[in-house]
Amino acid sequence: MLPLTRRLENAVFDHIQAFHQPTSVREAVRLLHRGGGRVVAGGTDLAVLRDRSIRFLLDITRLGLDHIRHDASGVTIGAGSTMAALERSAAVRRLAGGILSRAAATCGSIQIRNMATIGGNLAHGSPAADTATPLLAMDAMVVLQTERGRQRITLREFFALPQKRRINGGLLVEICIPKTKGRAGWSFQKFGRTETDIAVVNAAAGVGIAKDGSCAWARIALGAVAPTPMRAERAEALLVGQPITADAIEQAAESVAREVQPITDQRASAEYRRELSQVLARRALRECAVEAGCPL
Repeated sequence: MLPLTRRLENAVFDHIQAFHQPTSVREAVRLLHRGGGRVVAGGTDLAVLRDRSIRFLLDITRLGLDHIRHDASGVTIGAGSTMAALERSAAVRRLAGGILSRAAATCGSIQIRNMATIGGNLAHGSPAADTATPLLAMDAMVVLQTERGRQRITLREFFALPQKRRINGGLLVEICIPKTKGRAGWSFQKFGRTETDIAVVNAAAGVGIAKDGSCAWARIALGAVAPTPMRAERAEALLVGQPITADAIEQAAESVAREVQPITDQRASAEYRRELSQVLARRALRECAVEAGCPL
């Protein structure tokens, strides 16, 4: 693999005035606070961005943000962790049925997954980001470092912010995934034109089962069907407190089709995405039910 500087030289970056390689998060944030900078880790999104307003690049590969830590509260993932690392991590594979590991394994070719990072996948802001839906389904939080200190917000809050305000001169440093207790089932579903293409639609779901067999909680996340990755809150509410049956799943899947806001682009029409959202939600919820031991 070519070093990062050589890969950047092969792209069209004649407008870049400086390239920084800080060795601490504090130094990186200080540089970003100036404005006009772009963070580089794997560089897989930057190479196709063509944003000529960028004045300098900030390489964060020396900041030690490639950790994956597991403890009693859950898993903490450094923003510099690659998709390949998420695929291989035993802690990530054990978490929530391994849906994050499975999602990471669909993020492009092997070469891309060896470079692309989870922080970049989230910060880039694509509504089709493959790791976003499982992280939303797991109620993940992101940790942002700014000049004022560290801030922890839910991923849902992060995506609710306007694109330019999500990082706001700071740096996304970690993703925190809480441990889920009790009986639960999980699923990740993706439909793309090819095995390595970005999603036409992707979906992730989690269902928790109460002691009486009813649904204690439900989370249904979808990508590429709205301006940002989203949770289908009305569909989730239909399931909570009810037995997980084939009819309940069908009602939730129909609600998903009404909640999404797809667009037409070169990959699919809005109508096709809406129908596919319902199909993938149904598949995901059925897999969750089977994994949680619910008879359908």
